[in-house]
Amino acid sequence: MSVEFVSQVHVRDASDLYPRPGSSIEVPFLRRYAEALEEAGFDYTLVPYGSKGPSSFGVASALSQLTDRIKIIVAQRPNIFHPTVAAQALATLDHLSEGRAVVHIISGGNNAEQARQGDYLTKPERYERTAEFIEILRAAWSTEGPWSHNGPYYRFDDLVSDLKPVNGSIPISFGGSSPEAFAVGSALADIYALWGEPLAQTAEQIAAIRAGARAAGRTDDPRIWVTFRPIIAPTEAEAWDKAHEILGALKRHRDGAHVTPPENAGSQRLLAAAAAGELHDRALWTPVAAATNAAGASTALVGTPEVVAEAILDYVKLGADIVSIRGYDNLKDVVDYGKYLLPLVRSELAARV
Repeated sequence: MSVEFVSQVHVRDASDLYPRPGSSIEVPFLRRYAEALEEAGFDYTLVPYGSKGPSSFGVASALSQLTDRIKIIVAQRPNIFHPTVAAQALATLDHLSEGRAVVHIISGGNNAEQARQGDYLTKPERYERTAEFIEILRAAWSTEGPWSHNGPYYRFDDLVSDLKPVNGSIPISFGGSSPEAFAVGSALADIYALWGEPLAQTAEQIAAIRAGARAAGRTDDPRIWVTFRPIIAPTEAEAWDKAHEILGALKRHRDGAHVTPPENAGSQRLLAAAAAGELHDRALWTPVAAATNAAGASTALVGTPEVVAEAILDYVKLGADIVSIRGYDNLKDVVDYGKYLLPLVRSELAARV
């Protein structure tokens, strides 16, 4: 079984450990970061999306010209673009990158964040819209000649999509941990993204995704993507010292910040795991999730590269074949993962064949 690795791209020299105000794009840093991702051996890079930051499509287009090999996952919310425009933009990115485009669909897990860009749908409505959005994307990439659509959320007439993806379609990734998310993602996604939970809970989610795929009439399963924030060092003692230093920095940077319980099921699940214990399974460490209110993928794997590699392989045994890893000192961690972690996982997998 092969495993592919993802890391998130960053557009400026700032990180969780060294935050800087503002959101400007530093092109020389972006170029250096893109080169580091390819040199480290990552297979994908995720271009995140948020209402306050840069356009994910803009950054992804730049990456298509700054990289040669890595696949570019552009995060996309259905409330930002009409699906016909999104299909066009993604096909364009796919051509610019010579077939390396992937899209990650974010239905939206925070009402206030959605409202910042004019989206006032309820959570069930957002997932219904996502399903229609995905169906339109695929139809736009496969339909020849003019076609029309009249659905609950989108309507258009006589669309002609001359620009098709390089390989016929573009992989669609999807994330979410609510019942609504499982229903939509299991039925429609090529890739289903999960945050790093304890093994037992991850196994339950994978089983739910596969059951949802069967219920939807699929004969295949979405690929499983899991995400962690590894903290590695040459010895176990050094790794745990580093982990506690990072935890202290996270707490200091958030000191005094107003915290409200997260609305999205994924963050709620991570906080529940943190409440159940600090250390799970081989190396899953949850205090960093608690310290950040589980804002995004926020659980760590702590230990030597050998221990963390084995922890990643535990998830591979469950069925994950895409693993996202990003650290707390962004560029340095990308380099370290490429030197010490990715080769270990890949060599161990090769030895098991």
